[in-house]
Amino acid sequence: MKCPACGHPEMVAKNKDETLSFGSQSLTLHTMHGEFCPVCDEGIWDAESYRRYTEAQAALLRAVKGDISAEIRRIRKSLKLTQTELAEAFGVGKVAFSRYERGETRPPAPLVKLLKLVERHPDLLAEMRGVSTQGEHPRGITSRSTRTAK
Repeated sequence: MKCPACGHPEMVAKNKDETLSFGSQSLTLHTMHGEFCPVCDEGIWDAESYRRYTEAQAALLRAVKGDISAEIRRIRKSLKLTQTELAEAFGVGKVAFSRYERGETRPPAPLVKLLKLVERHPDLLAEMRGVSTQGEHPRGITSRSTRTAK
């Protein structure tokens, strides 16, 4: 196999330790196997080592950034709400929180911040349920689309 980085005509099979770093944390994967260039040390992992690498990378990201999916689920359960009830209170689709909790969709940052506020101040939930999201604005201001032309 030809080196994809420098074009050297041969790659050499060997085992290596690989250290992943993100933020202030790092972890080392031992005995990773692949084909490596003897000139530039560029390498290609075999299928098993690549799987280990991607799983470790995802785990490291979750550890540093926090697992927002688990956080959303924990907050929702602490509020004793179903996913549908929480979606209605936040004015999003019925399955939105299901997708957020499974990690299929990343929730918008403002939604996460508001959810954390509601966790600390559950009385806000009742207020949120009373606020319409359908074109109504406070103090009688109407949206542009509902104004009458003169």
